[in-house]
Amino acid sequence: MVIFLHGGFWRQEYDRAHTGPLAAALAAAGLVTVAPEFRRTGAPGGGWPGTLDDVAAAVRAVPGLVTPDPVTPALGEPILAGHSAGGHLALWAAAGLAREGRPPRGVVALAPVADLIRAFELDLDGGAVPALLGGRPDQVPDRYAAADPIVSLPIGAPVIVGHGDRDTVVPLEISQRFVRAARAVGDDVTLAAWEDVDHFDVIDPESPAWPNVLTCIERFCPPLGPH
Repeated sequence: MVIFLHGGFWRQEYDRAHTGPLAAALAAAGLVTVAPEFRRTGAPGGGWPGTLDDVAAAVRAVPGLVTPDPVTPALGEPILAGHSAGGHLALWAAAGLAREGRPPRGVVALAPVADLIRAFELDLDGGAVPALLGGRPDQVPDRYAAADPIVSLPIGAPVIVGHGDRDTVVPLEISQRFVRAARAVGDDVTLAAWEDVDHFDVIDPESPAWPNVLTCIERFCPPLGPH
């Protein structure tokens, strides 16, 4: 199973609908794929802590909602994956599961906002991070400490971070910073930096980048056969 968390800088105007082609492509490759929704900034209950609470609840509940049958065997722990802000949420949620003794099979974070303080410094999407957490790092440092994947290290599960070198929405440097920090504390983390790939190529099954994305996910799976 892949639990895929969508991007959109945690904002209400971006929902999971845009990940439909990705979810269909993963399902066609033989993966049980779930794309849960969560409250986002600009909507009642979104932001701190509702967005994070929803994601934490989803990653705990979803695996138990798939009942094994003769066609669908027991799936075991899921793969957590996400794009952009969803990559942030996947890394954050994985660390929480690992602390509970139930780490995911693996994490695939695509162009993730994996360093919230650096994302704040770069003013990604015009204040998206303080909108999520309700303030600047100097105003709500406890929230940044609780929500930031680079602060939550170690993740406690194997991680692949995939990022394009032409990404102007979430710069590659954020993934590079996260990977260095994760390796420094002993996490099993791989950085796949793809040439001539932008922010949205990594979730487009028709892009040249898609086979690389699928390969990253398959590294945490039994052989899925040709596709």
